[in-house]
Amino acid sequence: MKLAENNEALAENKILILYILNKICKPITNIELYNLIIAVLDMNYFYYQQFLLDLIEIKYVTTFEKDSKKLYEITEKGQETLKLTQDMLPGILKLKFDTTFKEQLKQSKDKESIIAEFIPINENSYIVSCKINENGNSIFEVKILASSREQAKSIVENWENNAENYYPKILSLLLNNET
Repeated sequence: MKLAENNEALAENKILILYILNKICKPITNIELYNLIIAVLDMNYFYYQQFLLDLIEIKYVTTFEKDSKKLYEITEKGQETLKLTQDMLPGILKLKFDTTFKEQLKQSKDKESIIAEFIPINENSYIVSCKINENGNSIFEVKILASSREQAKSIVENWENNAENYYPKILSLLLNNET
């Protein structure tokens, strides 16, 4: 397919990008998005880049930097457009994405429920926040003062990797139960 050859195919590809961004419900890197797309549709990388740039230009997709990564997510305007145009996307593509990535999306949402981040107070002090969210509600949160950036990073990494083990132990201690 040439880039200007088939308007319907061009529209379908852009709608697929919006569909996937809407389904994953979180910001994603360029390569992660492309990998999701090629799992359901054989799309040339250069065409993909052009489609993505077009969507950004018309403000259906936004980009921002976080932790030195460029992330992409669908905008409200993109979601509104997707609602109006989603029927143009072949059902087989939607079904293929939904079934292929059902488990990955569930794992992604589970991982998203465990959150840890640190904020510098000064050169030698950091507030580390460790949280667990369930169904959009915070069910557990603790803030800790770290005395170095390395210590803060270590706490964040340990929480992200072990929260499912730490949380029951902390809860048991708070309830005065021996563990």
